[in-house]
Amino acid sequence: MNEIDLHYPPEACPFCNIASAFPAPSSSLRTPTYTEQAASIPTEKEADHEKVSPNAYVVLASRDVVAFLDILPMTRAHLLVATRVHRVKVQDLEGEESREIGFWLPILARVVSRVAGVRDYNIVQNNGARAAQVVPHVHFHIIPRPETMPQIQNKSWTMFGRGQRDELDDEEGVKIAGEMRSVLREELKLICGKDKVGKL
Repeated sequence: MNEIDLHYPPEACPFCNIASAFPAPSSSLRTPTYTEQAASIPTEKEADHEKVSPNAYVVLASRDVVAFLDILPMTRAHLLVATRVHRVKVQDLEGEESREIGFWLPILARVVSRVAGVRDYNIVQNNGARAAQVVPHVHFHIIPRPETMPQIQNKSWTMFGRGQRDELDDEEGVKIAGEMRSVLREELKLICGKDKVGKL
């Protein structure tokens, strides 16, 4: 184990806490139907943000992937897409997890774009402390890039850092996550089409 693994062992990992508080649907099919994929999007009641501490604003809770708002967002609608099982780096992913992340990531990018009202965004994934990975659990950041950038004291727009990142307000988090779940359902209907079977 390296030092970052010791800093955040799986039993103390905040992303593992979120994954366990928001269980996956009970289907075991490897090619889920639209209905089974849609069951991965929590209802308003299931998405109770106070199930864990700190609060989690969950958008997706599928078999192998969870997606939730960053609680220290760089911009409005900054979303994290994480593996359900504790994996430290991308190299630790197994095949099914990789396929499922590959399925959901472009869909969630469209959701972020629509909800944030932007056309440009970053998808960032860090591996290890020297690569700016703060929580040692595989996750992708989808960061909307609005036309008007937020005011930053040092006038530089860096990808990550310890600069100005305000905590996500509870009311705003609930609102954004609810809107994202609604848009995600719409996107899922569009890609599944008439046969109602997704391609994982």
